[in-house]
Amino acid sequence: MGTLTTSFDPASPEAAAMSQLFIITLMICAVIFAAVVGLIAYSLMRFRWREGASEAEPSQIAGNRKVEIVWTLIPFLIVVLLFSLTARTMSSSDPPPAPKPDLIVVGHQWWWEADYPQSGVIAANEIHIPVGRPLCLELRSADVLHEFWVVQLARKMTTVPGHPNYIWLRADHPGTYLGVCSEYCGTQHAWMRFLVIAEEASTFEQWQQAQLKPAAVPAEASAAHGLALIKQMTCANCHAIQGTGVDAHVGPDLTHFAGRRELGAGVAENTAVNVRRWLADPHALKPGVNMPNFKFSDAELTQLVAYLETLK
Repeated sequence: MGTLTTSFDPASPEAAAMSQLFIITLMICAVIFAAVVGLIAYSLMRFRWREGASEAEPSQIAGNRKVEIVWTLIPFLIVVLLFSLTARTMSSSDPPPAPKPDLIVVGHQWWWEADYPQSGVIAANEIHIPVGRPLCLELRSADVLHEFWVVQLARKMTTVPGHPNYIWLRADHPGTYLGVCSEYCGTQHAWMRFLVIAEEASTFEQWQQAQLKPAAVPAEASAAHGLALIKQMTCANCHAIQGTGVDAHVGPDLTHFAGRRELGAGVAENTAVNVRRWLADPHALKPGVNMPNFKFSDAELTQLVAYLETLK
């Protein structure tokens, strides 16, 4: 599953701009904190009560114009500095959207759909991007408010039903970056994760071409029975498997299901054992998930797993 990352390790110009603003703000706050604590400590030591000392209070200073100007001017200058840095960061981290999006990402309860309109590729919970190339994402929601956030690559952006938002996504280095939903969206909000996989341009193009291929015809009898079972059951009312006649778009596209790293938007590793556990009782792995428990027999589970494992 995805590794926890922080804003101190940015991997794009947009994330670097936000990280720099955060660090500068943190340093300013640290200086203010140190100054306040230092003054308090000095006052405690300088004006503390001493045995045998006069009980007269320290002399009071009131109406000192220079002091009042200084303690007003310093906070004002700090606010102006932070405002300027924030405005510059907003411009750097959120440029205007492109005329046409490179990628459409749709938030569902509780998974993410990635649609590449130029190539026709549709993926789920894994977003592949070429290294060094900024992509304009159109963010949509199929149901409620979600929030798209890849901490190392981009700012947060809310997906709003009926109102698309836009964000730029870029990675300067190859790697796998963890993304999350940061807007509470229901029971399984915590397990609405996704992976951004940044690859060299040639590798990304190979991935796209592979994703465009339809599902292979199952060669083994067990896998063939699994495909027949999918068509027979209501699986075909929610999922798509290109090349099989199964073409619904309620749940994730399963055409290349076995090539994905995770199940249930990050809830488990995509292995044959976990696939069987998922099919046996989806709610045991992800309580509240919209996929029902079909109460498959052991034989049916074996056939379904055999077929799904062919969907590379």
